[in-house]
Amino acid sequence: MNRSLDTLGTIVRLELQQRIRSTAWIVLVSVVFVLVGLVTALLWASLTAFGADVRDSAGIYSTIIFFVLLVGTLVTPAISGAAINGDREAGTLATTQVTLATTSQIVLGKFLAAWTVALTFLLASLPALLFTLIAGGVRGDTLAASLGVLVLELGVVAAVGVGLSGLIGRPLFSVVTTYLVVAALSIGTLIAFTLGGLAFQTQQTQTYISIDYSDGGEFDPETGLPVVIECLEPQVSTYSVPRFDRVWGILAANPYIVLADAAPTTFDSNGFPQDLFGQIALGVRSAQLPIESEVVYDECGAALAGDPSLGYPYETPEQIFDRTVPSWFVGLLIHVVLAAAALWGAIARTRTPAGALPTGSRVA
Repeated sequence: MNRSLDTLGTIVRLELQQRIRSTAWIVLVSVVFVLVGLVTALLWASLTAFGADVRDSAGIYSTIIFFVLLVGTLVTPAISGAAINGDREAGTLATTQVTLATTSQIVLGKFLAAWTVALTFLLASLPALLFTLIAGGVRGDTLAASLGVLVLELGVVAAVGVGLSGLIGRPLFSVVTTYLVVAALSIGTLIAFTLGGLAFQTQQTQTYISIDYSDGGEFDPETGLPVVIECLEPQVSTYSVPRFDRVWGILAANPYIVLADAAPTTFDSNGFPQDLFGQIALGVRSAQLPIESEVVYDECGAALAGDPSLGYPYETPEQIFDRTVPSWFVGLLIHVVLAAAALWGAIARTRTPAGALPTGSRVA
């Protein structure tokens, strides 16, 4: 067991030495460090200009986490998508395969190295994250959940890249395919959700009963309503409404929504989310709500009852969260299964001796 771990550690160390020692990588991490610092400073300046207090640091924290995920999903495919076929093309993979290292150790070692390199973006963001933590606006459970999901999502992208580099013969094609997979999960799910909701439409009847303001009577100075309230005839309209509640499950596979939905949401005194996690998760939770076939806005009846606000039923975001379900664990499971399948395919394709090789592939 120890020998296997030592061999795996040696492969990881060799991979990291090849990647992290390059000047280009140091420059890239430095650029991320500067960008995160600038984003943090601008957000803090903008919030304080509007009289923000310490609690608004939670909004800064969530924005930084999403920025790190964005950078990670943009760069990780480039560093993992040619991990195996790049070595095969350079003639160095066969040299590793004739050692005591097994195919599983080679593939997993390259995956762990790519994952570690992806996490350096998170390390570059630590000063900004520590600033938001010191400010005191980030809850412990939000911190643990968001960082945990972020680390796992970066690992998923690294695993998909390494897996495709073992399944596809050409490095360029495997890198491009990795980007396409990331784009399909990040952008493709949003497009599919939108088009699916528009494809499934239903008819909704809206009835509006308003107050007659045209009689020229006196108005109550406190409520602004007529002293003598008279109701107009109901106005009935029928509209086609998209059924996003039938396709909202597609969004569960989106890594950004997984991250937002996994982080516990905090609400202000009016029931609105205080950070970007909650605002994005609110969109997913709202999409779960079924469409009512008939909606009545009885402004006149509410005025007669003494409370005009009753004529326009409204749920706060906090109430929507209370009656909907989270979906992040489903999306995370999909991502983990996808990553495991990619790595398993790479191990099966890279195993030696090989019965067949792709056309044009070199052995040594």
